[in-house]
Amino acid sequence: MSQLQIILFSLVLTLLILLAAFFSCAETGLMAVNRYRLRHKARLKKRYAMRLLQLLKRPDRLLGAILIGSTFTNILASSLATLLAFHFFGDSGAIVVAVVLGFIILIFAEITPKTLAALYPDQVARWVVYPIYLLLKLFYPFVWLANMISNGLLKLFRVRLTTEMMEPLSREELRSVVYDTTGKISRQYQNMLLSILDLSKLTVDDVMIPRHDITGIDIEQPWEKTVEQIHYCYHEWVPIYRGNVNQVIGVLSIREVLRPLLLQKMMNKELLEQFVQEPYFVPEGTALNIQLAYFQQSHHKMAFVVDEYGEIQGLLTLNDILEEIVGDLTPSVSGSKRIERQSDESYLVNGTVTIREFNRVTAWELPLRGPRTINGLIVEYLETLPKTGVAVLIAGHPIEIIQVKENRVKVARVFPKIG
Repeated sequence: MSQLQIILFSLVLTLLILLAAFFSCAETGLMAVNRYRLRHKARLKKRYAMRLLQLLKRPDRLLGAILIGSTFTNILASSLATLLAFHFFGDSGAIVVAVVLGFIILIFAEITPKTLAALYPDQVARWVVYPIYLLLKLFYPFVWLANMISNGLLKLFRVRLTTEMMEPLSREELRSVVYDTTGKISRQYQNMLLSILDLSKLTVDDVMIPRHDITGIDIEQPWEKTVEQIHYCYHEWVPIYRGNVNQVIGVLSIREVLRPLLLQKMMNKELLEQFVQEPYFVPEGTALNIQLAYFQQSHHKMAFVVDEYGEIQGLLTLNDILEEIVGDLTPSVSGSKRIERQSDESYLVNGTVTIREFNRVTAWELPLRGPRTINGLIVEYLETLPKTGVAVLIAGHPIEIIQVKENRVKVARVFPKIG
């Protein structure tokens, strides 16, 4: 073997090792590329992304083209290395080439390029997509034959073949994606996205105002008291009932009635009732996302939650659902009075506050399964009627009963988690 041939063979061997590194890099990069980011770029009409999406629709063909190139490259490199080793070392050259070439391929054509592609799959995929596409076109008959045989073997083992690029994400997987955006979007927006994902798991019972906390206007009370309630009402809509809330006759828009009330000094109960709109009832257990759709489709913005016997269990407004997503819309009215932070990092909380609202405001994690309110949570753990001064440890949080009214916890102090 002449010196020129040795130089030529050495250059070709080096080129083959580089090609092997390219195929290894392409294989890992194209399989590890972020499919959702790729789809987004394809919507932006990025040509490489559109081409790559087309290739990934048939991963068997894509892998077939890559592996055919990689296999023949390694075989040719091994053959050339054997010739060179035989020339320099004689019959013992086979052992030498197996050790040396195996180490070189492992380091320079496998571990290094695949590690690089695993760390930067999107960048690698962008640069290898066109060479791989061209290779697939050139060797398509070989790729087709290899795929036909391999797919046939897979079918024998009852392996289902699909051309889908990726499966849709489940709700829990979407939650994980949102959690992974920490540092990329604000915590507020992250919580909003998580709240939207949770809407289908919640019911109207989780966010409604309990019946004993409903503030309404008794149409049978003295007219002067009714006028005073309207003047000082901070809600946009208010229930109107006779005697008690179970005898509800409708809802009143404060905005609509306030101006006529101020202008018409002769306004009375009969005229007021003309502004009352018919009540809207929903059964308890209705999914919150379904109820939100109902509110969007109708002019009603307030609903009375009733049980199977038609008894009113609570009141739900559109704002209650929106607050479940974006947080308190009226913190000066509800948040600061119902949940107050103390100097020792504890919170004074009204017993009617829902556990979900408390967790959202404090970023703590009181248990959500079971009772919906702070009062219900404490009573369930006590297994007896609450008494002032009694304390209980729930989910690592010491909770002290500060005030009791009508056998219910009116005010409690929740301390930070121990340990």
